Amino acid sequence: MPELPEVETTRRGIAPLLCGKTVSDVILRTARLRWPIDPELSEHLAGQTLQAVTRRAKYLIFSFPSGTLLLHLGMSGSLRVVPAGLAAGRHDHVDILFSDGNSLRLTDPRKFGAVLWSDGPVADHPLLVRLGPEPFAADFNGRYLHQRSRRRQIAVKTLIMDQKVVVGVGNIYASEALFRAGIRPDRTAGSIAAVRYDRLAEAVRDVLAEAIAAGGTTLQDFQQVDGRPGYFRQKLMVYGRAGEKCRECGGDIQSCRIGQRSTFFCRHCQR
Repeated sequence: MPELPEVETTRRGIAPLLCGKTVSDVILRTARLRWPIDPELSEHLAGQTLQAVTRRAKYLIFSFPSGTLLLHLGMSGSLRVVPAGLAAGRHDHVDILFSDGNSLRLTDPRKFGAVLWSDGPVADHPLLVRLGPEPFAADFNGRYLHQRSRRRQIAVKTLIMDQKVVVGVGNIYASEALFRAGIRPDRTAGSIAAVRYDRLAEAVRDVLAEAIAAGGTTLQDFQQVDGRPGYFRQKLMVYGRAGEKCRECGGDIQSCRIGQRSTFFCRHCQR
């Protein structure tokens, strides 16, 4: 599914094309994705100028004078800016038309995404209010992770994938960050020393920053806003490489299941 780097890549592609433009209409080809879509969305948006496109966790936030549109790409969703009137495909569920002749098109084959309208403070939205800090925020650091891990018996990989602890660290990037930090993903979170959490927090930021710069990870359905696939997958050190040789030590990459998710690590490089 699209993770934080893919969502941020999408945001950066969309924002300069659409900010400052005025919505002329909204075309809904389905009544619901993960949740129902407001049938009056066109009435809310028509005539409104898009002020900003920001991101909170894996939610894209479209700010308008009268409210906010929250959009989530779900398991397989993608956004593209296309000419208004371009024929829609089977999985093209929502078009937001702008007065300059462009349209923001949401494609979502599995329909696990979300398009939600809110006229209240976006920070208080039920989907956002309990989220942890952003991985690039000043308050996300090793000390914070160490404090949140105390007396926790869960695996450290589960800890950093908890959206109430830190947002946006999905399965791929959790495995990669733990490899860089030299920490086994199945280590009990509460048993890890503060200095190792310093390395982990830095690794999380570095992995995500590099993935954003590379355009995300090409896995299954993700494509960038311009249709080109991301290519961070070429840099993956452990994820999806079970049985292959570790590029650092030459040992075999191992796999296991943690929290029902496939997990990859090197038993020699990670302790």
